[in-house]
Amino acid sequence: MATDLHELLRSLRVWDPEVTSLPSFDPATAPATPLELFTTWFAEAVAAGQTEPHTMSLATADAEGRPDVRTVMLHGTDEDGWAFASHSHSRKGGHLSVRPYAALGFYWPVLGRQVRVKGPVTAAPSAEGQADLHARSTGALAAALTGRQSEVLRSLGELARVSEEAWERAQHEPEVPVPSWTLYRLLPDEVEFFQGDERRRHIRFNYRRAGQGWAQELLWP
Repeated sequence: MATDLHELLRSLRVWDPEVTSLPSFDPATAPATPLELFTTWFAEAVAAGQTEPHTMSLATADAEGRPDVRTVMLHGTDEDGWAFASHSHSRKGGHLSVRPYAALGFYWPVLGRQVRVKGPVTAAPSAEGQADLHARSTGALAAALTGRQSEVLRSLGELARVSEEAWERAQHEPEVPVPSWTLYRLLPDEVEFFQGDERRRHIRFNYRRAGQGWAQELLWP
């Protein structure tokens, strides 16, 4: 029997109380910087059992302004920005070379929370990118060594062969450099924190860069 997508969508529930707890959030108690609040919310998502809380949506645009989005991994956050990595010749790398501005989106449904981050993106020095890569798993290095991200793949057999060779090299040369591997940092202009509410009185709390500090504002849900 064919799936009725419309009926399937209607049957789904958002924030089922069996798996979701909607904590209270008082913006008046928010810290002065978005990095502090993000660190707290991230730790709370981990403690609540959110699966893969470090994954995020990354939105970029090409030279003509056409948007694209994909899920990537957060590699770190500090005063220099929110960090992620990719090959410089990948699709996202190409976008960032011509339009060095991006947006990130985190969604942690176990707490009914979202965090949205947007701002300019810069590439870290090559040495930092290589250090970040070699601090990760053998599998991450093998994937980087495969090195053909976003190119057309002729067959799954070709992928298996190249991947196997990359795994072998990663295991025997754990410090091998991958010149195209790039660590990117997004330095936010704005960071929005969304706390869901069961009566749909959602709280949207926005940090907006203002000079050397941050302005804080509430947004209508």
